Amino acid sequence: MARWYPLLSADADFLVSAPHVFRYEKRYAATPEQVWQSLTSDESLAAWGPAVKNVTWTSPRPFGVGTTREVTAPGGAILRERFFGWDEGHQKSFYVYESTLPLFKRFAEDYIVDADGGQTSFTWVVAIEPKRAMSLPVAILAPLLKAGFGRIPSGGQKYFATT
Repeated sequence: MARWYPLLSADADFLVSAPHVFRYEKRYAATPEQVWQSLTSDESLAAWGPAVKNVTWTSPRPFGVGTTREVTAPGGAILRERFFGWDEGHQKSFYVYESTLPLFKRFAEDYIVDADGGQTSFTWVVAIEPKRAMSLPVAILAPLLKAGFGRIPSGGQKYFATT
C-alpha cells in the first residue's frame, strides 16, 4: 500500500505568490467547449499524451468546487486533488492535498479556457512550494520542471490537431 504525505491547502493567491509559478499559454485547434469537455472527461489530461498516466475522478458528476480526483504520473507517483475554484466551461483550480511523493509543502494548478476566434486559448498555471529540505534542489531543477510540466499543454496542441 502506498504511503501518503499530506500537503497544505492552497487558494487563488497561491497561484501567483508560490515560490515557483510556471505559466503556459497555448492555442488549440478546437472550440472552448471541446477543450473543456476533454478536461472534464474521464481521461482528462491523460488523453493528451504520456505526461499524465491516469486520471480518476473520485467525486460524482456534476463537478464543481470540492470535487476530488487522483492523478497518476508516469513514474507512478499519485496526487490527490481537491478543486477550490470551478467556473463551468471557463476555469477550474485545485490544490493537491495528498501525494505519494514527499516533495511538496503546497501544490496547486489553474486551468483557463477562453475563446480565440474559432479556436481556444488555454492558460495553465502550476504553483509549487517545496518542502524545506527540497527548496534548493527544486530551485536548481526549476527549468527542468517547467519543461517537464510544459509537455502537458504541448500534448494538448497535438491532441486537438488530430481530433
